[in-house]
Amino acid sequence: MKTEADSNDITEHPRDDKSRPYLCTVCDKRYRTNDALTKHWHTHTDKYKCTECGTCCQSSAALTAHSRIHSGEKPFECSVCSKRFTTARHLVVHSRTHTGEKPYKCHMCDKAFTESGELNTHMIVHTRDKPYKCHVCDMAFIKSGQLSRHIRVHTGDKPYECYMCDKTFTESVHLSRHIRVHTGEKPYKCHVCDKAFSQSTHLNDHMKVHTGEKRYKCSLCNKTLTRSSHLNRHIRTVHSSVRL
Repeated sequence: MKTEADSNDITEHPRDDKSRPYLCTVCDKRYRTNDALTKHWHTHTDKYKCTECGTCCQSSAALTAHSRIHSGEKPFECSVCSKRFTTARHLVVHSRTHTGEKPYKCHMCDKAFTESGELNTHMIVHTRDKPYKCHVCDMAFIKSGQLSRHIRVHTGDKPYECYMCDKTFTESVHLSRHIRVHTGEKPYKCHVCDKAFSQSTHLNDHMKVHTGEKRYKCSLCNKTLTRSSHLNRHIRTVHSSVRL
């Protein structure tokens, strides 16, 4: 049975028995309140099960949000840059990139973050703790969600299926990126010119046209270029006779 990663996973610590006395008898995760445990329990049942991929969610609202992975619906739009999101939470987190707000502060150093997940990931610098261990290999992870995604390397499970073709993916973000092949959506817009792109990495490459940054250097003639694709093309055309 596929299960949805809990919203509580980012702060969950399986060995913190005193502050999280409520134990799931199926997977040994712990929670601060009985209500949180009850929500989590639904991920082990078919009560809120996705009919598309079989993922079990912790509530009807979580199932509605999850279903947008398959439909491609993004009802929440940023008023600043028009970028769209599947959930209100993702929009709120994104909005902080425009305001510079970083409400999650590390109590051990001066760093602050826009998301609680980023703070918890940062804490590994101080604690060096990776409590979620793979039972197949020696890999260990900070979050249970990271372990769940890693397990698919061993199982070959690809629960996210494109509703427009037969392709399947291991992660929802990969499905969302693929969907743009069908829709033609280009949510990443250049603030300097009118160009837009389907992937953030493509926008980052494009911005070098405006900044003049040339980070890719040819090892054969020391020429520098703005993109890795330009470097590859340069090597093919200019140095085609050279055996690398």
